[in-house]
Amino acid sequence: MDVAREHGDEGEYDVGYFKENGFVRKKCKKCGSRFWTRDRDRDTCGDAPCEIYSFIGAPLFKEHSPEEIRESFLSFFELRNHTRMKRYPVVARWRDDIYLNIASIANFQPLITSGSVPPPANPLVISQPCIRLEDLHSIGKSGRHLTMFEMMGHHAFNKRGEKEIYWKNETVQYCDEFLKQLGVAEEGITYKEAPWVGGGNAGPCLEVIAGGLELATLVFMDLEAVHHRSNSNNNSNGDTFIGGQWYRKMETYIVDTGYGLERFVWASKGTPTVYDAIFPEVIEELLGSVGMEHPKERYYNELIEIARLSGVMNKREIAMKLQLSDDFFDNILEPLETVYAVADHTRCLAFMLADGVVPSNAKEGYLARLVIRRALRMLKSLECDMPLEELVALHIKLLRKSFPELMESVDLINEILELERRRYEETLSKGERIIRQMVMERKKGISVDTLINLYDTYGIPPEFTREVASRIKNANANVNVDIDIPEDFYSRVAKMHGEAKRQEEDMALVSLKERTKTIPKTRRLYYEEPESTVFSATVLDYFDRFIVLDKTLFYPEGGGQPADTGVIRLDTDTDTGTGNELKVVDVRDVEGVILHEIDTGTDTDMDAVGIEIERGKQVSGSIDYRRRMAHTRHHSATHIVIWAARKVLGRHVWQAGAQKGELRSRLDITHFKRISDAEKREIEKLANEMVMRDEDISASFVERNEAERRYGFRIYQGGVPPGKELRIVRIGADEDVQACAGTHCSKTGEVGPIKILRTERIQDGIERLWYSAGEAAVMEMQARDELIKRSASVLRIPEDRLPETVERFFSEWKQLRKENERLRAEIAELHVSVLKAKAQEIEGIKVIAEVIPDADEKELMRIASRLSTEGFVALLLSRIEIDNRVAVVSSVPDSLELDAAMIVKRVCHVLGGGGGGTAKLARGGGERIERMGDGIAAGLELVSEQLKAKG
Repeated sequence: MDVAREHGDEGEYDVGYFKENGFVRKKCKKCGSRFWTRDRDRDTCGDAPCEIYSFIGAPLFKEHSPEEIRESFLSFFELRNHTRMKRYPVVARWRDDIYLNIASIANFQPLITSGSVPPPANPLVISQPCIRLEDLHSIGKSGRHLTMFEMMGHHAFNKRGEKEIYWKNETVQYCDEFLKQLGVAEEGITYKEAPWVGGGNAGPCLEVIAGGLELATLVFMDLEAVHHRSNSNNNSNGDTFIGGQWYRKMETYIVDTGYGLERFVWASKGTPTVYDAIFPEVIEELLGSVGMEHPKERYYNELIEIARLSGVMNKREIAMKLQLSDDFFDNILEPLETVYAVADHTRCLAFMLADGVVPSNAKEGYLARLVIRRALRMLKSLECDMPLEELVALHIKLLRKSFPELMESVDLINEILELERRRYEETLSKGERIIRQMVMERKKGISVDTLINLYDTYGIPPEFTREVASRIKNANANVNVDIDIPEDFYSRVAKMHGEAKRQEEDMALVSLKERTKTIPKTRRLYYEEPESTVFSATVLDYFDRFIVLDKTLFYPEGGGQPADTGVIRLDTDTDTGTGNELKVVDVRDVEGVILHEIDTGTDTDMDAVGIEIERGKQVSGSIDYRRRMAHTRHHSATHIVIWAARKVLGRHVWQAGAQKGELRSRLDITHFKRISDAEKREIEKLANEMVMRDEDISASFVERNEAERRYGFRIYQGGVPPGKELRIVRIGADEDVQACAGTHCSKTGEVGPIKILRTERIQDGIERLWYSAGEAAVMEMQARDELIKRSASVLRIPEDRLPETVERFFSEWKQLRKENERLRAEIAELHVSVLKAKAQEIEGIKVIAEVIPDADEKELMRIASRLSTEGFVALLLSRIEIDNRVAVVSSVPDSLELDAAMIVKRVCHVLGGGGGGTAKLARGGGERIERMGDGIAAGLELVSEQLKAKG
């Protein structure tokens, strides 16, 4: 249809249950929203800010604990033929577009909601822990926002043309009946109409409100985005226009509900905040640790009134209305809000870290570190000595009945948080130097973008930047740096890092998809006949440099495993098996169609070089089996090594990347610290024990939901494969189970020995293991044996005496180095005495600018630092013979406002090089040795300019 369908139209909310149960549709006199109510006299929608939180101090129903609310909800829907589902992790391992689980429907996006994969049950009910960090600035202050919350949801997945599970009428009925079962007064319930948009989908929505509090949302997801247009009647096949976007009907239409568990508990208790209702024990523990009494003991009425009005007014308006002093807000309310926020953050961390998030500078690890450091900063502001890990452990203890799995990670969480605290302290120590340099260079305000960059790049919180800048400003009249931190600073940062950045699809791949979309999918002989090396097939198509066959033994690149190579033979002689050979140099899988790339000897296609191929013709092919087996052994070895790493390092270990090779492979895993030599040896030992047990390695295709149900989300180690079915690779009695498309050995014994060559830290939170397997591992061990043999031969000692001999030589070398350092220090002192006599005066300041023959950079630094402590400005150069370059060092006394880094840069520019450092000590170099004199002259000229400028 060409006319846009408005989601505010009554037709979208024409629900029979409303009409049959005495509801009327009204318009809120304050916000203008449409809503449904049984109360014919009601003239507001019931939502804040149109109404106050009337439930505070007057609970809506009998008091319930979180466990009681959860069980009431799940049982209610179980009795109505819904299947109860276990919770999913708070880390969205099954998604490639988001890092954290933000809603119960996220468990089923995008494959199930799009109809590509059937739901695990239909209908179903779940209580899903979720994490959202977009409202970080409101945590503790609003009384209702949480970083981690449980979204209780019941879902029904309908498909057009099939029998409907249920839709709007039953959804509203279930909600109304559940609220009445809890004891919520019927007249106080309103259903507010509000179109819902999110993640490329949309649909009408009803917000369920009682006592001023939104308790649930009932979303009827039935639209998908078609084409973005800001203001146009050209609907591009869409029939609904919302917020500048056209939408069309989905093939599926889904009941997506979200009931806030914590809000229901809060409504049942009527406490001033949701925090007091959910984790009062943690709040009391925190208050006790800082010697505070909960203000409710003395200011109960004030807190109740503030809480009731918090959804309607801001703090200033509340203070005026209640005639509260600034002192009350500054010394009573704000510290309490900080306590609330810490209690919230530590509960969030319990789930994040127990579900395998490793704090780092990227992806979900970045978000975990954001929460950790924010909590540490707030604890410091409270002057609280209670370790963060103790608060997390208290949450886990309180949650152990509902989430017993959290208990398994207590020791690991303690270790992670202790390490993160030390790293945070180191960050602040290093950060102070960075901030000082920035403030002295700018001497004016620091923008929000710069604050975000400081946090993103160095981990420096804006509050610390402001604190350091303020100290500098108070001590230096020439510095006037003011820093304004937006209230939503951390929310902005979290939003920037909350979703995975989507890669633009390669245009060449887009072209290949279009070219192959009508070609039948290729039969994969490498799964059916993994031991075969030759095969026959029919040519389906050819174009550019590619040949498409109806079946193939060639494995296409994927999952970190390189493509097979080999040959395709045309005009094969059936007697001799020979024919015109085409060399296969690469193999690609384009949505199930496998393309064999042919080496034409040039950059042109096959036609251009006279390669003649006929569609429908029989050809034969053979793969480089030695290369294939090397990759196969390394792929199976990868699964064995990550299994061993989890055994040694812990449950938090997940694959973060892998690349298989013929001679060696690498595996990237999440881990919060460097892998020790002892841990590396233990991983290698366990891996080889698995090999020697000669366990079965089996591969089979399993329906996705069944695979997740049977094996959990641990199967998603190498990314998220598409499709209804997953190829599941199992080792032994399910010691390791992964969704994997690679080629594998049939027994662990076929992998051969596994040798872990080394480990390295490629980024914060990611460890890389290099290893070899099979024949390649034997070659590595032989090479190492040869290295030991040659080393022993050079030293003319038996191989078994090599360690003690090397240790003795090293000890002697250290002694000689110490003696060398002592002599160099004496020489430096002699240089200082000589140089002081050569000082020249510029604008009343003693300056030394000299070339010191045969001094290395370290000596120059020592001499320059010594001179600056005695009040001299130093500019020292030396020719470094081994590199055939000039080293430059400059130092400035703390009392002078000169910039050593600028001096070094000026000199190095003359010498054809570069340098840098701090305003007090800098170094650099250049290759134009013949211009050392010009460099000194340029440096002295700049010193003179700087001193004259300072007056």
